[in-house]
Amino acid sequence: MDVKLLPKLLYIEDDAESRALLARLLAGRYNVVDSGDPISGIDLAKDTSPELVLLDIDLPAMSGYDVSVRLRSILPPNTPIVAVTTDFSAGARERALAAGFTGFLHKPIDVDVFEAQLETFFHGKREVLKAPETHLRAYQAELAERYEAKVRELAFVTNRNHHLQQSNQEMINILIRRQRMLEAGARVSHGITSILDLDGLLRVAVNVICSEFELYYSGIFLVSEDGKSLVLHAGHGEAGEAMLQNKFSRPVDRHSMIGTAVLDKKAKLALDVEGEPSRFKNPYLPQTRSEMALPLIFKDVALGALTVQSAELNAFNEEDITALQSLADQIANAIHNAQLIRQLDSANHELVRSKTFEAIASATGEAIHWVGNKAAPVAGSVRRVREDVLNLLAVFRQIITATAAEGSPLLGVAESVFEEAETAGVDLPALADELVQMPEKQRNVLISLESILEDLQIIENSATTILDIKEDLIGPARQRNPATFSLPDEITRIVTNMALPDGVVTLEWPENLPQAYGDSRQIDQIFNNLIKNAWEALDRTPEPRISVTLRREEAFLLTCVRDNGPGIPKEVLEKIWVSFYTTKGGKGGTGLGLSACTEIARQNGGKIWAESEPGKGAAFYVQLPVAKD
Repeated sequence: MDVKLLPKLLYIEDDAESRALLARLLAGRYNVVDSGDPISGIDLAKDTSPELVLLDIDLPAMSGYDVSVRLRSILPPNTPIVAVTTDFSAGARERALAAGFTGFLHKPIDVDVFEAQLETFFHGKREVLKAPETHLRAYQAELAERYEAKVRELAFVTNRNHHLQQSNQEMINILIRRQRMLEAGARVSHGITSILDLDGLLRVAVNVICSEFELYYSGIFLVSEDGKSLVLHAGHGEAGEAMLQNKFSRPVDRHSMIGTAVLDKKAKLALDVEGEPSRFKNPYLPQTRSEMALPLIFKDVALGALTVQSAELNAFNEEDITALQSLADQIANAIHNAQLIRQLDSANHELVRSKTFEAIASATGEAIHWVGNKAAPVAGSVRRVREDVLNLLAVFRQIITATAAEGSPLLGVAESVFEEAETAGVDLPALADELVQMPEKQRNVLISLESILEDLQIIENSATTILDIKEDLIGPARQRNPATFSLPDEITRIVTNMALPDGVVTLEWPENLPQAYGDSRQIDQIFNNLIKNAWEALDRTPEPRISVTLRREEAFLLTCVRDNGPGIPKEVLEKIWVSFYTTKGGKGGTGLGLSACTEIARQNGGKIWAESEPGKGAAFYVQLPVAKD
């Protein structure tokens, strides 16, 4: 039996409902293929070679006129291309015929006659264009206008992409420089924080700073004992050696950048030293063109200043200030620790040995990094809150003055606050005038309740962390009240109060265990810390389990707190007892919990240790004495 092949019809139309209607209407008469956009429609014409094309004129990206011209170059010359459009404007039919259409039908289509209309085109009907030259020129002019618009659009996009590429490259260069500065700062920190000899520490610091940051000169000044002078203690290169031999120093005043930095406790920058009035023109350093002075501050006390100098103009930017100030803070901590070691030399041998161990433990890189991170946001937050509150007062004063809110019971309170501000030297009208002159967008950014609340939250979080540190440090040092108590009862109470999910913690010990002896309040802190740490270590464990077992071993009770978490690597296991060392990153750990547990166990006549293998969980053992009869 012969199978009759249906003629292929291509319909290019961006409206899906129209395509679906035509496919249903012509089913059984044509093999209909369709496309919702002009580009894929052109590709479809190449692949299928349709015998009839229906084409909408108003299409996205390309007009139907342009598609018709393109199809004429792809399909056989006698292929009918019929416009199906809602364009009823004058000259629409003529423009379509000039663009290569052979027919022109309006939408919405008449379903009763539509198939017959298509049959006439399929069998050779062609609409004829009168005065084709006139319409062809009009179409060509329209085509040229669209081409010009596309060229303008592409030129705009090209220019915009070029600008974006330049901006991205500038940002990449900034990030590369920032990364290099941070890496150099890390190497310098690693090189100096382990040195406890003050002179050796400062000498290494200035030499490594110059080599890592590619600087002309670096020097470190320390404040003299009477607080009136800044004495050079380390300088880079031949100039530094010459100044040290001549015992170079400068007064703590505003006639030098290092003096200004110490007095203001903030960095001082001169991108061109010739235009900096506060800079001392040092005859030992004639090639200096840019200079930065950074205070060495420990616990809000200026120990001295770090000067870094370059032989190039504009050698420093804000990123350099941030990186080098962070480095200066670490040098200040290292200086403080080195000074502590010097002070300990006058004590007897046993005291020196024990205090040295404590100083080394407290001077680890983790402690310096942690304390710096927690302290850094507070000053900035306080400053921003102060500025935001004064801006709000200025706004409220101007509003109240303008509206003359007579009779309000709160008006007297507001006026009293405004008087207090004036007494304190705050010019609220001047602030209000400045705010009025600002663009609205900038003013909305400056006056923001959300900003104030965010800064207060930062201050509150820092205060909470400081209180947690106080508790961890003071807890072991409180007056002890040793007594007999039931260790199983204490552990049960602690686990119950933690309210961990059911089934996570299991408790196991024999009956009739003897009483323990010690300060139960202090010992509670040990098990609170251990169980809390175990639970936090199980954060990503699918089925978290914590077991607490207890047994007697001669004159002691031995408790084991074990978890099924990821375990502790060997190199970390050796550090977890050191003060300020933490594996919790930014999750809130102070690094004092386990060191406090160690001291509490020792004070109560016991000890604590840990065993772990990566992937097999961790176990912490606490040994406490049995109460004597």
